Amino acid sequence: MKTSSRLGLALLALIILAAGGYAAWRNFATAGDAPKYKLAKVESGPLTAAVSATGTLNPVVSVQVGSQVSGQIKEILVDFNSPVKSGQVIAQLDPETYQHRVRQAEADLDAARAGQGVQQAEVSRARSSLSNAQRDYERKKTLVEKNFISPAERDTAQNTLDAARASLASAEAQVRNGEAVVRQREAQLAAARVDLERTTIRAPVDGIVVKRSIEPGQTVAASLQAPELFVIAKNLTDMQVETSIDEADVGRVRVGQKATFTVDAFAGRHFEGEVRQVRKAATVVSNVVTYIVVISAANPDLTLLPGMTANVRIITAQKDKVLKAPNAALRFRPSGAADDKKAAAVSPASTPAAAGTPGGGGTGGGNGGLAQLRERLVTELKLDADQQGKVDAIFAAMRDKFRAARDLPEAEKTKAQERNRAEIREQISAILTPEQKKRYDELASEAQAARSGGGGSGRVWVVGEDGKPKGIEVRLGLTDGSMTEIVSGDVKEGQEVIAGQTAAKTGAPGPRLF
Repeated sequence: MKTSSRLGLALLALIILAAGGYAAWRNFATAGDAPKYKLAKVESGPLTAAVSATGTLNPVVSVQVGSQVSGQIKEILVDFNSPVKSGQVIAQLDPETYQHRVRQAEADLDAARAGQGVQQAEVSRARSSLSNAQRDYERKKTLVEKNFISPAERDTAQNTLDAARASLASAEAQVRNGEAVVRQREAQLAAARVDLERTTIRAPVDGIVVKRSIEPGQTVAASLQAPELFVIAKNLTDMQVETSIDEADVGRVRVGQKATFTVDAFAGRHFEGEVRQVRKAATVVSNVVTYIVVISAANPDLTLLPGMTANVRIITAQKDKVLKAPNAALRFRPSGAADDKKAAAVSPASTPAAAGTPGGGGTGGGNGGLAQLRERLVTELKLDADQQGKVDAIFAAMRDKFRAARDLPEAEKTKAQERNRAEIREQISAILTPEQKKRYDELASEAQAARSGGGGSGRVWVVGEDGKPKGIEVRLGLTDGSMTEIVSGDVKEGQEVIAGQTAAKTGAPGPRLF
């Protein structure tokens, strides 16, 4: 009897213990089903908006030295890195051919001058003949008046006088022609001497020889284009960076803006400069439009060398103290908020036009971001089933490109992301109706204004008293790609906002009691 009671009590205790454990497990599993959020604080501090790109270092003045005459290189008097002065002889072509041309031109000039002497003698003879004919005519005219000779003899003297005048005029014309021939021969001689002088190659400016393209004995042929012999950098202490800026960012670049850049040869060292010029000539490569921006680069110690690749960062806007929130918080949207149009606010990375990846992130491309952007497109543009399928195909095709861009260096990554954005905008626009495309362009314009520091609306989410996300409307300002200025809104410094959501835990099967 006692043994049965003990067994019954033990069995009852076991059942109670199992029931308690099961209840505790259920409570833990239910609590694990509640969503957990990644929180980030709203900060106060400086914010700098910048445009990143890559470019090439070049001298401000770089002169190509060529040859205007053809010939064989006889002598080279400078080499790479040789300092030169303006007018200094740096190379010599074989002058023999041009010396003979000068001698020939001198002989032609002497012959022309001799011919001119003969013509001048002919003028003197014609003038003498004219004088004799004039006197003879005057005598016969007087004799005719006195009836000593017949008028026929006077007429003959008149004809002789006219012929003498014509001969003088012809001789004088020959003299003028001879003078013209002499001037022509003088010009030919001068041209021959110039060509002879051009066989001596001189430096056009003070500077340093940065390139030599010829060797002694080489023949250069100057025809339609002068062959390049040397490249002389006028002043290597004053360099410039020529960088290509995407059309999406060039509107933010202004002359006089500060810039910094680095080169791979001096890792960790930052060089400073400023924007000197924004060239208006566009360059189109693979349907991507870029513009050349020239940035000054002081080089007093001659550290920088021509041709180096510079990673440039142009500061387009800067504020010393602003209220700022992470871009991840502006991109976050809780599930179930897809039908709220206000939740689809314009933020630096939440719109189709500004999305760095199909997921809307600046560098990522996760499925969560993809779902957010897809919801945005479906909601704002009211895509039908066929269009939604095409959007999914576009995102799937572009996903690898965005992931590849994420692993690039910062400067190259920015350019790659801009190219991907342009490509995805073009592909999405192609599947839209005119009305949808109009709305899509509006979203793109709003996003560009927000990315350019022109402001825009957005929404951040905080955890409410009931543990559920609560949206707060904010007005946005500058962005540096990771943080965005909050111009206005019910958000305070140090306040925690939701920047992401962890996956909810799924409950496991209950434990077996027996």
